Parts: sequence; structure tokens; C-alpha cells
Amino acid sequence: MSGIKKLAGQTLWYGVPTIAYRFLGYLMNMALPFFIEMPEETADLVQVYAMIPFLNALYAYGLETSYFRFSQTHDKEKLYSTLSLSLFISTILFSIVLWLFRDSITAVAHLEEHPEYVLWMIGILAIDNLNTLPFAKLRQENRPKMYAFARVAAIFTNIAVVVFFLGIVPNIVKNNPSSFLNIFYYPNFGIGYYLVGNIIENIVTLIILHKVIRQIRLKFSLELWKEVIRYSAPLIIVGLGGMINDVLSRLIYRHVVDLPIQQANHEAGIFANIFRLALLTTIMIQAFRMAAEPFFFNHSKNENAQLTYARVMKFFVIVCCFMFLFIGLFLDVFRWFFLTFSNKHWVEGFGAIPILALGNIFLGIYYNLSIWYKLTDKNSYGAIITIVGALITIALNILLIPKLHYYGAAIATFSCYFFMMISSYKLGQKYYPVPYAVKKLTVYIVTAVLFYFIHLGLTQLIKNQLWFSISSGFIFLIIFARIVGKYEANELSKMPVLNKFYK
Repeated sequence: MSGIKKLAGQTLWYGVPTIAYRFLGYLMNMALPFFIEMPEETADLVQVYAMIPFLNALYAYGLETSYFRFSQTHDKEKLYSTLSLSLFISTILFSIVLWLFRDSITAVAHLEEHPEYVLWMIGILAIDNLNTLPFAKLRQENRPKMYAFARVAAIFTNIAVVVFFLGIVPNIVKNNPSSFLNIFYYPNFGIGYYLVGNIIENIVTLIILHKVIRQIRLKFSLELWKEVIRYSAPLIIVGLGGMINDVLSRLIYRHVVDLPIQQANHEAGIFANIFRLALLTTIMIQAFRMAAEPFFFNHSKNENAQLTYARVMKFFVIVCCFMFLFIGLFLDVFRWFFLTFSNKHWVEGFGAIPILALGNIFLGIYYNLSIWYKLTDKNSYGAIITIVGALITIALNILLIPKLHYYGAAIATFSCYFFMMISSYKLGQKYYPVPYAVKKLTVYIVTAVLFYFIHLGLTQLIKNQLWFSISSGFIFLIIFARIVGKYEANELSKMPVLNKFYK
């Protein structure tokens, strides 16, 4: 249990800044309906932010995971310097290539109205990837406080820039046309200031991490680099495939929906908003990943490593079930918020959110399961799983979006992550068996989904009664907590704080 306590503590330390970082960034994105009235006006920005994660996978080419893997067996200083120099050089080369093909990217992504977005995107990618290994070093050395400070300070900077240029400056300039702010404020740039805020955020992060960056030495080990690249090469495919599965629906939505361009842009903006709401489930997943990956590698040599991994999975799934219920049971609250403070168009397609949220839980379980091929150096299996998942994503998006629109994109995401979860579990049990409590975890997930559907049915019978939706949602949440408490009483009695309630 001590190992799990340590992981829980590290998850808390990484989780608080990650939750703050993600949630504040989430709130900033959710502010789009207050800056922009119609969803179609956000379509180009959605396109750019769908491309960034995909290109990030190319820029990083699996070096973060490789750093955790090889820091167990190699000199950490030599490893850090070698990989940092490699990442620095490749970042320059990738950025030059993107700059040379910027016109082609603009045309393919249909960003002709905002070609400057591509240039800002290249800047965001370049600077962000220079922060990759410094953050990995902080995680590997168990320095979550520094990690937390860098993340939170950066996102606050981003928010300040966006609010300043989109919420404050327009009113000042309108009332005082001769204001000095006109020197650096361009009204036509509009929500492009989200990109400006992003690049300034990355620069601030780079400055905060300067002490970690200064630890890089001009010592490059070609032999070590080759060994790392052999390990990380399949992870490039895993990363690219993962990004295809994550962003493809938003990237191609307006290209395959078979609607007039304005309506296609409208639905693309709406779907991005739906996706952001579903991403509430991934806040916990991201926080967990920050602590879990170095934890899994550091504990891989322990005698009872597999038992620890199984218990970690159990608690992870339980927390994810609560996150799913929070979104599903209180969806009417989110709907009320948008209807009250924004345009009614932003609530379109809300019914697809639970499908995406459940799919994201499957993705989180897959991240847990994927440790088997990273520990056994069978990354090629991870690449195969991801490639097949990407093919499922591509096929279902092209097939279903024209027919089912938001629901088609959500079903494609759900199906892909379900396949990846199942296939990773089957292969993992063959090459690195872990005694996961499959039956119990399946019951928890099925119960959470069943409670959502029962609640949905009740709210359909008693329509337009927000008080009933909220109160019944709390009841189902409490019932689920009691069920978990009953079957996990022995485990909970060993945990701080909770042990007071479970003797």
C-alpha cells in the first residue's frame, strides 16, 4: 500500500497543477461563446488546435517516455543532454519544414482567411517542445512543486493575455480611439489572440524552467542516441496514431460532413465545444499520467510490481467512473449555463457528450494497460494497436459523420478507444500478466453507465425541471459511492482520512 500512497501523493501534486492548468485552460476555451457569438467563427481556431497535438507527436518522437525508460539503466546526465540536444536540433528542422510548406498547410486546412494562424502554430510547437524534457526531468526526479509552479504560472499568463486582448482592450480602444494600445492591438486578429496567449505561455514556461534547461551539457552520445531511437521509433507511430484517434474527428469534421461551408463550420465549432466538455474526464487521466509513468518504471523491479499495478488500475477506474457520472448526471447544469449566459446554438449535440466521456475512460484504462509493452520493450505491439485504432477512427469518422453528425464522431472515438483497451489487455496478459480485477471493474463501469441511463430516462419523464435533475443526480452519485464503499471497505480502511469511516 505504501507504493500506492506514494503514487496517490504524487498524483495529487501533479494533479492539482494539472487540474488547475487544464481547468483554467478549459474555462478559457469555454469563454469562446462569450467572446464569439456564433460557433462557425471558431472553426479555423478549432482546426489549428486539432493540428497542434498531431504535430506535437512528430516533434517529440517518443523521447519523453524514452527518458523515463533509459534513466533506469543509463547515466542520467548524459541521457538528458543527449536527448535534449537531439530534440533542439530536430525542433529547428521540423519548424523550417513547416514554414517552407506553410502555404500548403493553409490550403489543406482551409485556413485561407487566417494564414497567420499557421505561423503562430509553428511558434507554439517549437517552443512547447523545448519544454518537454525539462518537464520530464522534473517528473523523473520527483519534483512536483517546481512542476506545479511552472504549469500554473504559465496558464495564468495565457489567461491574462487572452482576457486582456479580447475582453479589456476592445472596450478601451472603442472608447478611446487614440489610445496607445492601438500600437499593438489588431481588431481583425480576433480570437487569434488565443494563439498569441499560447505562445507567450510557452515562453514563460521556458523562462521558469531555465535552471533545468541550463543543466544540459554539450555532450552528445551517438551510441546512446541510436539505442534510444531504436526504442522510441515505434512510439512515434504510437504517438501519431494516438493523435489521429484524439483529434481526427475535429480535424476532418467540416471536410466530411457534407454541408454548405457555413453550416459545416457551425457544426465543427459546436463539436469542438462538445469535445471540451467531455474532456473533463481526462483531467484526472492527465494528472494520473504525469505521476504514473515514472512510477511504473521506478517500481518495475519490485517483487510485487504486478499486484501494485492491479491495485492502481482499480482505484483509477473508480475515480474515472465518478468523473463520468459527474458529467452525465449534471449535463443539464451545463446546458442551463450555456442557455443562460450564451447563445442557444452552443448546446446542440449535448447528447453525444457521455459517449465521448466514456470513450475517454477507455483511453485512460488503455494508458494504464500500455505499461506492459513499455516495460517489456515491445513497443511495436503498441504501434500496431494504435495503427488499427487509427484505421477504425478514420473509417468510422468518414462513414458516420455525414449520417449522424456529432453522434457519428463520438461513436467513432468510443469504438476506437474500446478496441485499443481490449486488445492491449489481451496482449498484456500474454506478455506481462497483471492480475487486474476485471469482473469488479466491469461491474463498476456498467453500473455507472446504467445510472446515467436511468437518470436520463427520469429527466425525460419530468422535463424542464432543473431541480429534479440535480437532486436525482446527487442521489445516484451517493448510491454509487455507497456501492464502491461497500466492496472496497478493506482497501479504504488502509487509506488516510478515509480510514476514519471504514474500520
